[in-house]
Formats: sequence, C-alpha cells, structure tokens
Amino acid sequence: MCELLVGLPDVSVLAVDDGAGVVRVHVETRSPRPGCTACGGAVTIKDRPVVELVDLPAFGRPARLVWRKHRWTCPEPSCPVGSFTAEDRRIAAPRLALTDRAGRWVTAQVGRNGRTVNEVAVELGCDWHTINDTVIAYGTALVDDDPNRIGEPIALGLDETLFFRQGEWRTQQWSTSIVDVGAGRLLDVVPGRSSVEPCRWLAAQTEAWRVRIRWATLDLSGPYRSVFDTMLPDATQVADPFHVIKLANSKLDECRRRVQNDTMGHRGRKDDPLYRCRRLLTKADERLDDRGRTKLLGLLDAGDPKGEVRTAWHAKEVVRSIYEHHDPKLALEFVERLGRDLQDQTSPIEVRSLGRTIIRWKEQIAAWHKAHVSNGPTEAANNLIKRVKRVAFGFTQFRNYRIRVLLYAGRPNWDLLATIAPR
Repeated sequence: MCELLVGLPDVSVLAVDDGAGVVRVHVETRSPRPGCTACGGAVTIKDRPVVELVDLPAFGRPARLVWRKHRWTCPEPSCPVGSFTAEDRRIAAPRLALTDRAGRWVTAQVGRNGRTVNEVAVELGCDWHTINDTVIAYGTALVDDDPNRIGEPIALGLDETLFFRQGEWRTQQWSTSIVDVGAGRLLDVVPGRSSVEPCRWLAAQTEAWRVRIRWATLDLSGPYRSVFDTMLPDATQVADPFHVIKLANSKLDECRRRVQNDTMGHRGRKDDPLYRCRRLLTKADERLDDRGRTKLLGLLDAGDPKGEVRTAWHAKEVVRSIYEHHDPKLALEFVERLGRDLQDQTSPIEVRSLGRTIIRWKEQIAAWHKAHVSNGPTEAANNLIKRVKRVAFGFTQFRNYRIRVLLYAGRPNWDLLATIAPR
C-alpha cells in the first residue's frame, strides 16, 4: 500500500516519518546489481549515501523523498572507474534537488500558468533557487529539444523590449523578440536590439527555412531593416501601420511643443490653448464630434498664430489615409507624392522630417497593401513578456529570462513535458 502511494516503480518504502510538519518517505530501489561501467565486471557496495529530494506536497504538507542510494565499487585494481553511484531518472534527474515528478509539475506551474517561483517554493517548502534551477533544466529541454517548435512561418516580425536596467546608472539592456506573426507565436528572444543577434539567430536556421519567409514586418527600425536586408533578401518588408501613424503623431506633438515654447516662452500649462488641445490633436478626425472639432479649431486659432500646428495636424490625418487605399500600386504612388509634399519648404520642420522618413520607408509602408500583415502579434508577445517580468519582479540573467519567456509566451508543446530529459 505504501509503495502504491509513493507511485514509483521498483521502489521499496523503508519508513515514513513526520517531523517539523514535513512528511519524509524513506525509499530504496530494487534494481538488480549493475556491472562495472568500464570493465563490465561484478561490483560491490561501497556505501549507502542518503539523498533528500523535494517532492510534491502530501495531504496538505510539504513532502521529502529520502532516497537511500547505492554507491558501487569495482574490485578490479586495474579498472579506472573506482566507484560510481547508481542513478534512476524515474526518481530524480542528476544534480537536481526535486524528484522528477515534482520537477515536471513546477515547470508547468511556473512556465505555463505564470506563477511566481517564490509562490511555488513556499508551497513545496523549499528554496527559491531549488525551484528556479529545476524550471530552467526542464524548460530548456522543452524549448530547445523540440525540432517542431519553431515550425515553418511565412511571416516574421522583430521588435525590441526592455530586458532590465543595469548598474548604478540604470543602463537599459534590451532584448529582441522574434515572432511568427502569421501564427502569433513567439519563436525566440535574443539579447540586444542591434542587428547582430537576430542575424546570428537567422543564420542558425536552414536555408530552406529562410526561403519560406515571404513577409518581414518591423517598426521603422534601421537595425531590423538591416537584418532583413542581409538574411532575408527575398522577403517583402512591411512597415507596421501602427508605428507609421505613431511617428506622425510624435511629429505633431513635437511641433505643438515647439510652437508652445516659441509663443508663450515656457512649457505647456493647463490654461495654454495648445496644451489644452494636445489630446484632441492626436485623436482620429472621424472620432471628433462637432463639439470637439469646434473646440480644437478654436484653440488652434488662439495658440497657433502661424498655423504650423494646424499643418502638422493635417499632415497626420493624411498619413492615416494611406491605409484607406486598396490598390498597392496606387498606394505606393500616394506615399511617394505625400512624402514629397510634406517636404515643402513652407511646412514646419517636424513635417519635413516626417516627409523624409516616409520617402525613406515608402516601399515598406506601401507593402502593407500587399501583405496585410502587421507587427501586432509581436507587440502581443511583448505584452506577455512584460507580464512574466512583473511576476518575476525583473530578471538579471538572460538565460532565466529567455526560458521563462518562451515557456509562457512561446507556446511550447506541453505534451512533451512528460517525456523530455532535463538538461
């Protein structure tokens, strides 16, 4: 009956005790005497070391599996082995302080369910590092040993997210998310936001895998554009519409703040006309009701004597209209003409800067009308990454960060958890 409760094959229960609120189950294996791993000869028992492993809670109390192991020695003087300790991966993996079943359970709890390591450690009555080391060991195998996890995407997206702030000066360290935007699945995260690590990751994939990529989505990032130019030259690059419109809103806000300072001599205050209309300026024109439009135009008349902010506002709305086109060729012509018109010398400097950027990215902006893919799934993956960071109260080691993120946001095949061998 005791062996049935323990649930381990070829194990004899020697004793069960309950000390300090922790249930300890003493066991030993009934495996046959092995042969020497070097010469194959008969071995003898050298001693019986005892290993205490953290197990799943029993009847609402923390549990420990006390394993009385066998250390064997080869009596042959010329044998180089000397002595060795018997292992049984069905009970526990080498160098881990949890039983195998507990290790797989905590990996699912922390990785799949997004629980904190400390919460699980309290439940099992053990140390934080004990749980974290186990999650990384099983999680690494689940993520990296599955050849089908990455799949064969046809649309790839890149975006950066903050990893952590380092040192006394809180220097920002970044990571890059690599996402299958067609399936909305996080494939991997690499350190930094330059082109180096994404290029290295793509170079590690097969040529056939890279050739299948038809669309490459990105924000208006030069390094990521370089990645796709270098590693995926046949893929059509698509500038994310959200970031294009965000750029137009940013230039509008820069213009408003400059005109505010030029006319009033200070930053915006609550009674200043341009400060009062800052939210209305970034709101979509079709979402403005009559009252809101009247208020916006009145505030612009009062605080924008040269009409520069009004020009930037109209420019923002025209940029938004890029995505009202349905013909890719007409869209490209519209983007080219818009980029040139915005660079007119009578336009504010912020609008001219916007025009130059649009000309520089015209092919990528117009390509959206062919692909109709965006970096939205990449942003969604970044939101899941930020949730993991909040739960973990931050990361400082990239290895822990990568595995935890891929377990939660990378959607690995959790059916394989029962079969993998921890690293």
